[in-house]
Amino acid sequence: MPAPITQEQNRRDREALLDAAEKLFYEQGIQAVGMDEIRAASGLPLKRIYRFFATKEDLVVAMLQRRDQRWRGNLAAHVEQVPDPRERVLAIFDWLAEWFAEPGFRGCAWINAHGELGPTSEAVQAEVRSHKQAFHDQITAWAHATGLPVAEPAFLLAEGAIVTAGISGDPAPARHARAALATLLGTP
Repeated sequence: MPAPITQEQNRRDREALLDAAEKLFYEQGIQAVGMDEIRAASGLPLKRIYRFFATKEDLVVAMLQRRDQRWRGNLAAHVEQVPDPRERVLAIFDWLAEWFAEPGFRGCAWINAHGELGPTSEAVQAEVRSHKQAFHDQITAWAHATGLPVAEPAFLLAEGAIVTAGISGDPAPARHARAALATLLGTP
């Protein structure tokens, strides 16, 4: 009789599964990746995978939730080290430029997921909306500290830069969006 699986092993296996799913979904697209591919990449049997997530949709939602925490956390760590409020808002675009230049950048995981599954999956659509609202709220908090009405333009410039860079494969949209926001902020 095999030894019972510990909570720590469950945690490690779940993380390995989410790592494999995130990598494959982001690189290839959600619908293009089958559960057998996820099984092979994670090293977990399908039975174990389905104990963690009853459906592929559940796996997608969990992957997006985990990615949201990491993505927005990394953004906040970068932006919040900048003391000046106006420069802090501009730092959003510096971080985006670094992200856009990473090897394998394929745009926004949430927009990609929405494009593939949003019309047919209420759970995915809800997670995408949750992420976008949380990102909007982050930008709004940083923008309000400037005392200028730039929250909505900053959010729209960030979203536009993300989509444009994802399509073009060029990190330049972050620089252009930063310059436009600098003009609104009256920052050289």
